Amino acid sequence: MEKQTLIDHLNADLSGELGAIIQYLTYAAKATGPYRPQLSQFFLAEVTDEQLHAQFLANKIVALGGEPTTQPQPVPKAATNQEMLKAVLVAERQATVDYTQRAQEAEQFGDKGLAVQLEDMVRDESGHAEETERILRDWPL
Repeated sequence: MEKQTLIDHLNADLSGELGAIIQYLTYAAKATGPYRPQLSQFFLAEVTDEQLHAQFLANKIVALGGEPTTQPQPVPKAATNQEMLKAVLVAERQATVDYTQRAQEAEQFGDKGLAVQLEDMVRDESGHAEETERILRDWPL
């Protein structure tokens, strides 16, 4: 694994985290209906984890000699609470896949600390996905 390739991949992950922060903030504002307070709080509670992930990634990119991106991934359009939750679920599942791959790349690069931190981020993202799945489980179609 080349250092620049790892930096590029970490920047793609950083872009995803920046997008997730915007996504959660936007969805918290857009939540409606009788469960608005709970959904809004659910979305806002995720911002802290995503912010910590973004800060870690930015710091690691700099430590590797790279320049952290400031470009977030686009936020998926969602008009209803259910659409927002489904978009969050897709994003969290993708982050789990991405961080699993990135942890393997960090191992290949020889950065065990990075690999361990990325595995912790896999745990965080998969936990977010599981919680979102539980919210959607009995949602009326």
